[in-house]
Amino acid sequence: MPTAENKQDTVRPGLVSFVGAGPGDPELLTVKGRKAIEQAGLVLYAGSLVPPAVVACAGDGARVADSSPLTLAECHALVRDAALAGENVARVHTGDPSLYGALREQAALLDRDRIPWRVIPGVTAACAAAAAAGVTFTVPEATQSLIISRMEGRTPVPERERLAALAAHKTSLAIYLSAHAAQALQEELSRSLPPETPVLCAYRVGWPEEKLIRTRLGELAGSVAAHGITRQVVFLVLPAALKKGAASRLYAEDFRHGFRK
Repeated sequence: MPTAENKQDTVRPGLVSFVGAGPGDPELLTVKGRKAIEQAGLVLYAGSLVPPAVVACAGDGARVADSSPLTLAECHALVRDAALAGENVARVHTGDPSLYGALREQAALLDRDRIPWRVIPGVTAACAAAAAAGVTFTVPEATQSLIISRMEGRTPVPERERLAALAAHKTSLAIYLSAHAAQALQEELSRSLPPETPVLCAYRVGWPEEKLIRTRLGELAGSVAAHGITRQVVFLVLPAALKKGAASRLYAEDFRHGFRK
């Protein structure tokens, strides 16, 4: 007859879901992400960036914990213990887990402990900001690319990815994690772009206190300072907005493809 210890050894580990919470609006959480939170025995969310309303859909018996004061080892200990006890876990990240989400190191620990995991994508702040402001990153015959990057801080940025070099392409840019260095950001971008380049400073997109500040590159730092913003901003730099561009060919009468004769 199996002992209690042997029974515990046969428990199948729960599934850990890295859930992209979106920028802050609970209604921008995907259906799949919401289900993962609802079905989790442990919901671990980054409370400094994810509003409590996003995880309010957790089940009545679920443990909901804020990971912001915890280290990687402490987070993993909570996740590991829950998963090895057979509980599903929702590890809730702001935006999309693939962008500045510390996904690799968390997944490596789960692999080490043979705990299954998956990633559920979320709406990243750049896309939410563009939607809120009604702007587009791509303009036919002006730019067809979007570069996502950040200023150097405590996390270094490779020399080849310096913002001045990226901005030299004159494509749209979405710059994260850089509100603390707005003046340096302005100076770096100004090495490659004119001062009249349109910039959208999107603060806490999807939160009740959301601010969309439209400015120009030459006034970027002053605009940020005037609103007292030091964190949780994504900057959309839009050089193509200065160009007329062209209409998309997709719906042109003489544009043929496999679904239109």
